[in-house]
Amino acid sequence: MATNWPSWLPLRASLRTLSPYGAPQIPNVLSLNTNENPFELPGEVVDAIMEKLPQVLTRLNRYPDRDATKLRTLLANYINTASGTNFSQVNIWAANGSNEILQTLMLALGERPALGFVPSYSVHPLIAQTTGVEWRAGNRRENFTLDISYAIQEIQRIKPGLTFITTPNNPTGTNLPITDIIDLAKATAEINGVLVVDEAYAEFSDELSAVTLLGTHHNIVVVRTMSKAFAFAGARVGYLVAQPEVIDACLITRLPYHLSSVTQAIAEVALTHSTALMAEVAQLKVERERVCAALIALGYAVAPSAANFLLFSGFKRTSPEIWKELVDAGILIRDVGITGYLRVTIGTPAENERFLAALKALK
Repeated sequence: MATNWPSWLPLRASLRTLSPYGAPQIPNVLSLNTNENPFELPGEVVDAIMEKLPQVLTRLNRYPDRDATKLRTLLANYINTASGTNFSQVNIWAANGSNEILQTLMLALGERPALGFVPSYSVHPLIAQTTGVEWRAGNRRENFTLDISYAIQEIQRIKPGLTFITTPNNPTGTNLPITDIIDLAKATAEINGVLVVDEAYAEFSDELSAVTLLGTHHNIVVVRTMSKAFAFAGARVGYLVAQPEVIDACLITRLPYHLSSVTQAIAEVALTHSTALMAEVAQLKVERERVCAALIALGYAVAPSAANFLLFSGFKRTSPEIWKELVDAGILIRDVGITGYLRVTIGTPAENERFLAALKALK
């Protein structure tokens, strides 16, 4: 990426110091660094997608359903089944991954500052900066949990239009209890702000989803993705659950026909096979606990995780050195920028064994 931008390029001053977001992509290694679901789509899902595609491909000369009505209805049904709610498509908006959802929210609701608590998802402040939203960063405790009293004080002091909470938190895996989300929703409501609850990893957690609070706390917006639990990272489908007024606000700043006919069609198929896909989630939760126990047995400290990854520490050398040695051994995990910590995505049982064996060989 250019560091000395040419004088003829009218790049916005606020972007001149930024680097494009993205994890390292290294060929010929085992990639356990981007929290992907390691399981391929079940054959029955692939077959159903292949059966559906011809109906879509013959109509690619036409624009897609601008409002993705069928997809949004199926997403509402999925949420209702999982959380015992009663949403309809008016409570759902879908986009190309949850990052587009976040960008659209910033564009629509970002007149006042946005507040988040770090370490957390690094794309939140990046999208704020690229959309011209003032970003304020609060802190988490040393164990990565959130001090709710402190968070409420920051909300009262800054009066953000958008307050971001990620649960399970990325990159730490930490869960935020539903009672804490209620307290934050009340605090943001008092300053006419919106609480954005980023639940990208919700299916890997046993905690009650914040979608169950929307009936009593209208200022909560829940952001979800199909990338992780649905093994759909390559399809790029994210969605939010919110009051219809929030959906209407997003429609103002969304691009026209932003979600392709192909994307909508294959996502619809995946949602009709959610039971089979969630069975893979159950396997990953078992593997998460097994890998956690193995890391502890090797002498590492592991942050409690309700996601499909583990953040761990206790290295005899620096974390960048350990990261490089693992890459040399054919294993790519993530240096998330927290001193002394690395993060590993939970893979298949065989992939996890390769990672543990490579790590053990370094000690």
